[in-house]
Amino acid sequence: MATVDELIQDAKTRMAKSVEHARSEFATVRTGRASASLLDRIEVSYYGTPTPLRQLATINVPEPRLLTVQPFDPSSIRAIEKAIQESDLGLTPSNDGKVIRLPIPQLTEERRKELVKVVRHLAEEHRVAVREIRRDALRHLRELVDSGEVGADEEHRGEVRVQELTDEHTKQIDELLKHKEAEVMEV
Repeated sequence: MATVDELIQDAKTRMAKSVEHARSEFATVRTGRASASLLDRIEVSYYGTPTPLRQLATINVPEPRLLTVQPFDPSSIRAIEKAIQESDLGLTPSNDGKVIRLPIPQLTEERRKELVKVVRHLAEEHRVAVREIRRDALRHLRELVDSGEVGADEEHRGEVRVQELTDEHTKQIDELLKHKEAEVMEV
């Protein structure tokens, strides 16, 4: 059986992963400015195999409102363009045979509010994940007490430490949310 410290360390690692995942999910939400991470979720059908766009092309941000995608294999430009058009990003690609240009349109107030809702939903999903990790850790702690490997005092200290970790990681997610909301609402 694991010790209390191992349980705490495991919970800490898993909560940190949840915060990191929240950070990467927030990066894929479109704001008014161009960011190469917008295209992270895009998969292109390359010779019949779904392949992440990053593996097929160089993505650059030459201007604040423009992304350029330069395929390593010029014959894949049509497939890349099609994948971007079919994505939920709402971007219209144009290409000159070598490079795909993606102008990032100004967001409307309505679209900004929708995106804030999306970001809040993502944040809540990650807060729930952190709370589930807390629940798992507390359950394992109780199993240690029930099996007689840990005393009540140590159980209480463990519970307090798990709750502190939960509060700390939830606060980090809330900070990320606050920054992303400000970024989305910025005109």
